[in-house]
Amino acid sequence: MINISEKAAEQLKAMLAEQEVPNMFLRIGVTPGGCSGFSYAMGFDDNESDQDVYMDIQEMKVVVEKENLRYLDGLEIDFEESGMTGGFTINNPNATATCGCGSSFRTALDAGKPNEEPC
Repeated sequence: MINISEKAAEQLKAMLAEQEVPNMFLRIGVTPGGCSGFSYAMGFDDNESDQDVYMDIQEMKVVVEKENLRYLDGLEIDFEESGMTGGFTINNPNATATCGCGSSFRTALDAGKPNEEPC
C-alpha cells in the first residue's frame, strides 16, 4: 500500500488537471541508479500494461509496476512548503540507507546499481 498525504494529493491533482492528454494517471516506480542504488520515479502516464497494479489513492488513479511493489510497499508521499521552495518528500520504510538528498535508497536485500557520482 502507498500513502499520499492530502497536501501532496492536492498538488498532484492540480498538476494532473494541467495535462492535455486525457486519462492520465500517476505512475510511481523505482529505477536502478542514484547514490544509494535505486532512484524513485514519479510522473504522469497514460500507457497501461498487464504488469501494472492499480490503486485508488486520494481519489487518484495510481499505478505501480508489479516488480516495484516490493520496494514501495508502505511508501509515504507528502508535500512540504519551505520558504521560497517546496516539493514532494518520500518516506520509505523499506529503505535501509538513503542518500543525503533523499532521492535514492537501497533495501536490506537489494543494493541496486549505485552511481559513482555523488548526488
